[in-house]
Amino acid sequence: MMDSNYFGITDTGKVRSNNEDTFIAEKIAGTDFVLACVIDGVGGYTGGEVAAAIARETLLKLMVHPSGDLAQLMKNAITEANDQILAAKQLNKTYEDMACVLSIAIADLKNNQFYYAHVGDTRLYLLRDNSLIKISKDQSFVGFMEDSGRLTEEQAMQHPKRNEINKALGFAGNIAEQEDYIETGQSPFLPGDLMLLCSDGLSDMVNKEGITNILLKDLSLGQKGQALTDLANANGGRDNITVVLVKNDKASFVHEATKPVSPAKKKKLATVVSAAKYEVKENVEPGDTVIQGDSLVPENKVVSNQEQDKKQGSKLNPILFVIIALVLAAIAWFFWKQESTEINLKPVPDSIAVETSQAFKLQDTLNKLKGNILILDTAVFKSPILITEAIRINRDSLYLKAESNLVIKSDTSYKGQAFLIAPTNKSTLLENFTFENFDDVSALQKKGVLLKNVKFIRTDGSVLKKK
Repeated sequence: MMDSNYFGITDTGKVRSNNEDTFIAEKIAGTDFVLACVIDGVGGYTGGEVAAAIARETLLKLMVHPSGDLAQLMKNAITEANDQILAAKQLNKTYEDMACVLSIAIADLKNNQFYYAHVGDTRLYLLRDNSLIKISKDQSFVGFMEDSGRLTEEQAMQHPKRNEINKALGFAGNIAEQEDYIETGQSPFLPGDLMLLCSDGLSDMVNKEGITNILLKDLSLGQKGQALTDLANANGGRDNITVVLVKNDKASFVHEATKPVSPAKKKKLATVVSAAKYEVKENVEPGDTVIQGDSLVPENKVVSNQEQDKKQGSKLNPILFVIIALVLAAIAWFFWKQESTEINLKPVPDSIAVETSQAFKLQDTLNKLKGNILILDTAVFKSPILITEAIRINRDSLYLKAESNLVIKSDTSYKGQAFLIAPTNKSTLLENFTFENFDDVSALQKKGVLLKNVKFIRTDGSVLKKK
């Protein structure tokens, strides 16, 4: 299924005789939403293909008029699909072991957002500014080992238990009541972003680098989808392969670069600085044309440096006097402050020293990080990490995850933010954090920041936001 900004393809692969995968890739009529989904009938179980078909039909039926909380809507649709699969298993004992896994997303192209829900080991990726980030978590033993850094991607791809999953549609009833059974979330979907949903028939055969290289090629979505499928088959094609791509095809945000000025041209330009009621024009010679904003000052209006000095000479002495007075006042204030600090200095408790040292350790770890994924071992980084100045994220993308919930706490005297994210950063994903005593969390609520299992708690104990 294909349009200019979405595409889907499924392939049986080179080993299996039937295709238990299916997908959805279509625009929802009358909206700016694109519905994307990859469904994988659990391999080796009788009726996996039937379970996938039931899930697809149910999702299409319930997502035809999306409104309100879209993540919750998808969660409800998945719950209904699970109930339908369980009912079908009761009616036909031939299918008593059937199940399926899936990843589903709604791209809201008008508002540059996407919402997703996920069960199992299909995957959802986001490509932004040449960086590919895995958004969904594999709900499997091997997936957990890889996400936590205990296995490399290559080791996970070759692991004998890579196809064993913990959760699927058709495994259990009442999944809506199990808080972590269905993973949901949302993220900015900026102009130029590309979303990839795929079955493990792709991710087990092609590593992240190989996927990224194809997605970055100057090809249509259809050509990229076909290229990914072909590469998975070339690498063995051990399972069914399904790929869905969605592109935010609005014009990308581009910062216009400023050309450096050559020395020859620099001589002909004047820097105009307005200060109080006078202007200073530097490096201007009689006869030069001065650029002021978008206008040109005729050359007969340009005054030479010598003439300018004569006109301003009478002003230099008062200005110089003011500057000297300010410098002397600053020096006096510095020494007074130093004495005051020494008098009021109190010993820092050892526990606080340890907590603040963890903040420095986290900053140092981020500064030295190679790549864009950092999994924090909560046996090393212990709660709470006390913040006395903001942790800075100075990279174009970052996935920062704590193995279990990690508390980031503001020092009582600190009124700033927990994290400061560089303007050049395009995507940051934070997972498993609680932020305490921060009144300003605006840096974590900007476009490009995705929060999973994150909670903000005010000094009065009330919860600000939870995702």
